[in-house]
Amino acid sequence: MIISKKALPRRTFLRGAGTVLALPLLDAMIPALSSAANTPANPARLRRLGFVYMPMGCDVTRWTPPGDTLDELSPSLSPLAPVKQKVAIISNLELRSAYPGTHATSNASFLSAAKAKRTESTDYRLGTTVDQVAAQQIGKGTQLPSLELSMDLLSVVGQCDNGYACVYQNNLSWSSPTTPLPAEAHPRIVFESLFGEEGGAVDRRAALKRRASLLDSVTAELARLQRTLGPEDRRRVSQYLESVRDVERRIQQAEAAAGENPLPDLDRPMGVPASYADHARLMFDLQRLALQGDITRVITFQLARETSNRTYPEIGVPEPHHPLTHHGNDPDKIAQVAKINQFHVSLFAEFLQKLAETPEAGGSLLDHVLYLYGSGMGNPNVHDHVNLPIIVAGGAAGKMQGGRHLKHREPVPLANLHLTLLDKVGVRLDSFADSDGQIDDLFQPLSM
Repeated sequence: MIISKKALPRRTFLRGAGTVLALPLLDAMIPALSSAANTPANPARLRRLGFVYMPMGCDVTRWTPPGDTLDELSPSLSPLAPVKQKVAIISNLELRSAYPGTHATSNASFLSAAKAKRTESTDYRLGTTVDQVAAQQIGKGTQLPSLELSMDLLSVVGQCDNGYACVYQNNLSWSSPTTPLPAEAHPRIVFESLFGEEGGAVDRRAALKRRASLLDSVTAELARLQRTLGPEDRRRVSQYLESVRDVERRIQQAEAAAGENPLPDLDRPMGVPASYADHARLMFDLQRLALQGDITRVITFQLARETSNRTYPEIGVPEPHHPLTHHGNDPDKIAQVAKINQFHVSLFAEFLQKLAETPEAGGSLLDHVLYLYGSGMGNPNVHDHVNLPIIVAGGAAGKMQGGRHLKHREPVPLANLHLTLLDKVGVRLDSFADSDGQIDDLFQPLSM
């Protein structure tokens, strides 16, 4: 890399052996970007979009805020308190295309708002998902057009749910009606897709012994870069690189712990933390680094598959998630489902707090992204797809009005929200799937 006293280009990389390290948005880059309307540097534009999927709906009585504001949060949403002015809760959205109500169609329709073809074979068909519609435009100039992540390491094959192929539950993201995009749950593989690969599994293990950190291979170039930057940019680069180093350190610790385990672990390859929460935090941190470095601008993340039988002993829920959702109105089971909902929201809230603490372009990284968190199922006990649990976060640079609970009197297509989010990141469509308009009151009009 050649560094001059001119403004740095946004696509500035540090390169080392097997490593390509993108830099966060710096003040030194902004002069070069000031005339570019569609970049994160322009505070009037949002160009990054994320989606987090929560499986199997919720207990709506513990989810729904009591008022029109978030001054008082519901039990399931209470972890959002530190960032509540940066989020909006939207009630009474529906997925008409997900009926007849199944787990497979809940997952498949969440981002596509399309009707899944009922098949147990490979002739599956759905629709292009909203994230991929965005990636086709705003992902063109990035290292990765989109990033697909999950928490489940094994993808079940065959027939999974009432005549629907497992592909519908395994994949949130589809680049075409017949092309699902598999998600990655292994932190090391994700890390190396962002910052450079070292070959296969054997090569990767050998590489760990050869180097303490990927940053070691760019040390000289980094030192040269730092000499050209102002104090605030030097601090920002140092914080970003320390975050990269911290994530790599945690992955290495998880790999070491797995390597020391004398028993075979078929479900948890090396590098995956044993704790669900630690694994989720690591995957969220990888998203933060990918967004901060502008490695990708579109992310999907599946917190768990539909019909997941995962247990959550760390929060006092030793029973499998899926059977609990078929609670038959048993108050004890409903309370357990609500604890899982709150736990998942707490992990998302931690992520939002970290984005809010990351400076960018006169605000925070959270201001310059939009995240949609939610489920394709409403009441899991009856498998309905109305009154979906939905959170929208970030977006202050696009004038999203946070701290509010938007309640629709009649059910509104979830596709209306997808169309709105696409519009806010600069992807202009007349309609998306079964949309019949945008959710105009989510954002203030942009001044011209």
